Amino acid sequence: MATGLHHQYSMRWITLVLLLGTLLPGCRTNETPEAQVDDLKIQAQVKSKLASDLGVDTIPNISVNSTNGVVTLSGQVNSADTKAKAETIAKSVDKVVKVVNVLQVANSKADVKSELRRRQSPVGAPALLTP
Repeated sequence: MATGLHHQYSMRWITLVLLLGTLLPGCRTNETPEAQVDDLKIQAQVKSKLASDLGVDTIPNISVNSTNGVVTLSGQVNSADTKAKAETIAKSVDKVVKVVNVLQVANSKADVKSELRRRQSPVGAPALLTP
């Protein structure tokens, strides 16, 4: 009987720990409920504007996070121009305090070809400028 009772208490503790482990990461103790709602609205508005201004095909590559009005853009884009536009778009959204743009620019085929030519040229010799 003692073994069954011990097993029952162990299962309760395990269930409690699993439940807390599931629920607690979702809690943002550094934000008020109002700020959390604002951040969710900001994220939705930034994603919507990115889709309409940059095109829907860029959205899967850009992650948008907002905490206390500070928007972080991360992921990969095709050009420095797209990276700059994404930042400008995020800054234009109401209640955005700051934008942290850590988007990475993917190497285009032209960039890769240029880099290969540069690496293949002899040291000190200029790279060939062929298309």
